[in-house]
Formats: sequence, C-alpha cells, structure tokens
Amino acid sequence: MASIVGQQLSRYAARAIFNRFKNYFAPEKFPLSSDIIITPSEDLRKLGLSYAKIRCLKDLCEKITSKVIHLNKFSKMPDEEIINELIKVKGIGVWTAQMFLMFSLGRLNVLPVGDLGIRKGIKNLYSLRNLPDEKKIRKISKENNWHPYNSVASWYVWRSLELNKKLKIKK
Repeated sequence: MASIVGQQLSRYAARAIFNRFKNYFAPEKFPLSSDIIITPSEDLRKLGLSYAKIRCLKDLCEKITSKVIHLNKFSKMPDEEIINELIKVKGIGVWTAQMFLMFSLGRLNVLPVGDLGIRKGIKNLYSLRNLPDEKKIRKISKENNWHPYNSVASWYVWRSLELNKKLKIKK
C-alpha cells in the first residue's frame, strides 16, 4: 500500500500521507483490507490520497479479500510472478510492483529500468549524453556486476542524485 501512496510523490510527501493513512485506522496495527474497502473515499481523500490512488487501494483490497491476489504466497514467489499478480490491480504498473518488491519485500535483485531517478542517476554517474533506455541500463548493470544486488545498486544510484542536489545547494 505504501508503494501505491508513493506513486509520483516525493519520498517525504509519500511518507507523510502514508503515516496519516495508517494513523487514521489505528497507529499500532495495519488496517485490514475490509476496513479500507468500507472507508468512505472522502475520508481517505482528506488524508491526502488522490481519487485515483483511493480506487487503486480499494481495488487491491477487493482483490485480496476475494482471493484474486494471495499476498501470503508472495514470500515464496519469484519477482516476475509477483509483478504479474500486482499489475492485475487498477493503477498498479510494473514500477509500483518493483517498488513493492524492493521496499516492502526486501528483494535484492530488482532493477527498475523505467524509473526516472535511475535513468537520471545512471546518466550522471556514467557521463552519458542522454538518459539511458532499458537496454542500456541492463547493459550497465551486467558490465558492472550489479546482479544479484540490482536493488542495492539502484538505491545507490538514487542516493547519488540526492547527494548531487546537496552539493549543488552548498556551492
């Protein structure tokens, strides 16, 4: 759910909205799918969620409740199978599924080739003239032995962008 909330938001905005979301239900435990389904959309909207994200969250919860998606099996499933399960939900694409794999399931070998931050970071780190495409990112990953830790390498690429911003501010 954090991956849905975080779509197209800064890390800080996403964290603030997600914390309000969790606290709305109960700060000490995560809400049940059935709780989210019956919560009025207007209440969720007041927490900072867009209507599109509300539809996505409710669709996910309905698919979990109706056993279309089996979250309890994810720990034993390969990454691609999980992605294929998650993209059945309205509003969840490959990027959101990859963020879920990395940050919720702690999968170490996810390479989010469509992520703009990854593309910008690789462009800067490898002194490329243009943003790299999927093929170029995979090539760089392979040439630099990121596998089986593509997620870790991706985190460092993202971090390099943050450090670049801090260095530019100080100048």
